[in-house]
Amino acid sequence: MVRKKPLAQTPDATHSTEARPTRALVLHPDTRAGDRSGRDPERALEECISLAHALPGLDVLGGDTVRLPNPHPGMLFGKGKVEELRLRIEAEEIELILIDGIVTPVQQRNLEKVWKTKLLDRTGLILEIFADRAATREGVLQVELAALTYQRTRLVRAWTHLERQRGGLGFVGGPGETQIEADRRAIDEQMVKLRRQLDKVVKTRELHRAARAKVPYPVVALVGYTNAGKSTLFNRLTGADVLAKDMLFATLDPTMRAVDLPHDVHVILSDTVGFISDLPTQLVAAFRATLEEVLDADLIVHVRDISHPDTELQARDVEAILEALGTSEDIPRLEMWNKADALDMDAMQAAANLAARRDDVYLGSALTGQGLQRLLERVATEVTETLQETVLLLPFAAGKARAWLHDEGAVQGETATEQGTEFTLRWTTRQAQRFAGAFPELVPAGRDTPDEPEEETSGTGWSP
Repeated sequence: MVRKKPLAQTPDATHSTEARPTRALVLHPDTRAGDRSGRDPERALEECISLAHALPGLDVLGGDTVRLPNPHPGMLFGKGKVEELRLRIEAEEIELILIDGIVTPVQQRNLEKVWKTKLLDRTGLILEIFADRAATREGVLQVELAALTYQRTRLVRAWTHLERQRGGLGFVGGPGETQIEADRRAIDEQMVKLRRQLDKVVKTRELHRAARAKVPYPVVALVGYTNAGKSTLFNRLTGADVLAKDMLFATLDPTMRAVDLPHDVHVILSDTVGFISDLPTQLVAAFRATLEEVLDADLIVHVRDISHPDTELQARDVEAILEALGTSEDIPRLEMWNKADALDMDAMQAAANLAARRDDVYLGSALTGQGLQRLLERVATEVTETLQETVLLLPFAAGKARAWLHDEGAVQGETATEQGTEFTLRWTTRQAQRFAGAFPELVPAGRDTPDEPEEETSGTGWSP
């Protein structure tokens, strides 16, 4: 587990019982070119300031939006703005600059040299937050691997996180410069070790997933923009004690619990890491294994902060990341418009009118419980329709197919007959389709694309 220590210390502070927080300033480059999906620059700045507040050890002095019609290839900002910011950095004794955007290694090196202070771009900041929040072995390994992938081309400082001299990933503090080639070798060696360790952890997770599959409960995954209220909803429905704060990325590692729904329906509910605009590609790739519960879910509930001014843009970002992860469009989806209690009367009525026009949207509040009963009724209906019972006759020689059905946890009973083994199955339509794809020769003629479930099962054969 990553040790939690101050991000930066002066020589004198290392001997004190309490280190002084790092003084930080946030800058949002406003390119007016739509690189932030049309977000208002001031709201984008507010989000980045919230990200900075989510990282312990920082004293965030505030932030500014900087007009940037033409980004300078070597310095990002123009000479006049660089000098203006240098004077402010010196006057306010700022120790860390946070840029809400992508900064190239060359730009980072040049700006740090002129400003004589450390600099993090948006990706580096998110990686630091993830490093601080990772609680499981898998989470720690994934963050470190993502950080090394990101930092390998940024030959601007020592790789202090390899030396384990402090907590975190070492982007903000460290002993100083080292040789580039030595750094590269150290990073490559560490990445190989991390991948090996992560492979072992992933195999363990696969065993846990296989064990859960033996309990034929559908998986319902909660997804959404960071700080949308997923963990609050998860806690209310499960009685769990998952960290739920008004803070970006309060949840990093996935949590799963069994939940009883109306009409005696049982599901496994999964709380996942929140998404965010411009999520680093390194993290999307690294956390793919963590988000496999979403990829394998039988139902996705998209939790949205309906009180946020950019709720529509946030929803688009979530959908884009789900698409990047390879989430199937066949998985049913519902939307929970959360934080309705934060709306005034007019905004509440407007949101209610919009929600009423759609049959997949439920307006409510995870904090107060408003609207949750209707959502749970719908979830129960969806997963009940998802799980189907059928009887399938397989030849005695179909050993692989039999093993597949057992691995999926779909077998409720089996009986030997003269023609073969008769299986009583309880599975989802998606499982039935995967079975048809893996064993097409075992699917009865005319039922090779089991899209429409039959209402009743009679006799033997295929009826997912």
